[in-house]
Amino acid sequence: MAEGGGRIPIQLEVNGRPHTAEVEARRLLVHFIRDELRLTGTHVGCDTGSCGACTVILDGRAVKSCMLLAPQVDGCSLRTVEGLTREDGSLSPIQQAFHEAHALQCGYCTPGMLMSATYLLDRNGDPSDDEIRHAIQGNICRCTGYQNIMAAIRIAADRRGS
Repeated sequence: MAEGGGRIPIQLEVNGRPHTAEVEARRLLVHFIRDELRLTGTHVGCDTGSCGACTVILDGRAVKSCMLLAPQVDGCSLRTVEGLTREDGSLSPIQQAFHEAHALQCGYCTPGMLMSATYLLDRNGDPSDDEIRHAIQGNICRCTGYQNIMAAIRIAADRRGS
């Protein structure tokens, strides 16, 4: 790390594409994603790791990007909610399921929910309801009551299995 909060060069892969940048030593990953990469689907909710709106997948693990500094991702692979959309611009199965099940209202939690659900389904194609609840327990939704979110994740899981 650079002394005194200087700029640090980093290289990483974001949604399958290489990126090189210089970041402030104390720059939060969520702000780097939104402000420098211009990937504004990742939301800033609490800056304390409590709400999950900023959830991304880093080297295959779901993480809250407000809890990491941008220099910590040097050499890593990062997937944001923008990386869920297919190459042809169509919705991924989890995005389609959220749409069909009306699993969003205000939409603020949706990117984090989608990323947590993706992380779960990448590891467990047929999760139980308890496993789904556990996977999204770090994501707060103030609108839906979680029922439709649970249903959407179940729909996506069922489609993966067919």
